[in-house]
Amino acid sequence: MAAELIEGTVAARAMGKEILEEVTKLKKQTGKLPGLSVVLVGENPVSEIYVNKKVKTAKEFGLYLIDHRLPAEVTEDDLLDIIYELNNNPEIHGIFLQLPLPYHIDDQKILDAITPEKDVDGFHPVNFGRMVKGEDSFIPCTPHGCLKMLNT
Repeated sequence: MAAELIEGTVAARAMGKEILEEVTKLKKQTGKLPGLSVVLVGENPVSEIYVNKKVKTAKEFGLYLIDHRLPAEVTEDDLLDIIYELNNNPEIHGIFLQLPLPYHIDDQKILDAITPEKDVDGFHPVNFGRMVKGEDSFIPCTPHGCLKMLNT
């Protein structure tokens, strides 16, 4: 079987069109925009590039966005307070936490604090368990994008 080149930009354009249509539909139906929060702790250059791309894309699609850029010295308790605030914010539908976190913060404790309904990466034990069991679950962004490209 010959290898087949998958054009990521073609799939990305198609997905972008679908997302814009869905955002428009949701805004018409509910009067609200889908809301996303990104949380970046510290100044890892690679993480900053990745998060900046997510922020740019969210703005292009017209999403409501809360962008938390926190110093590496933030305490675990302060970060948990921000996560709990986002969990309770009805305008935020998804929380994206950029990893890795600084050494003094327990990554899993923070990931577990994100409510499963707002866990866009599928790292919460409830979401991960559903996915492993083959139950309906939120598919994390990167694997979802890969599956979409394979099916295009």
